[in-house]
Amino acid sequence: MTEQQFQSEMGRAETMRRLTANPAESEYYAGYIRGLRRAYHGESFGTEEEHTLRLSLTEDKDPARAAKGRGYRDGLDFGKERIGNP
Repeated sequence: MTEQQFQSEMGRAETMRRLTANPAESEYYAGYIRGLRRAYHGESFGTEEEHTLRLSLTEDKDPARAAKGRGYRDGLDFGKERIGNP
């Protein structure tokens, strides 16, 4: 993922997070933003424990926490699909 792709996707996600009135959707975008950062900066962003915890949230019984986990996973996936691909 190029810096331009990262900045563009971060801006889009921040806008979506601010515009949504749905708390679970807001948490999704908060997780997505964190996942994008991890994808862009790599293992130097956060600890391995934080990474594992955030991925495990997808199974949480609380809908907002589960949404945050899905967002984190999707942010990571965005980065994986676009690393080195303009």
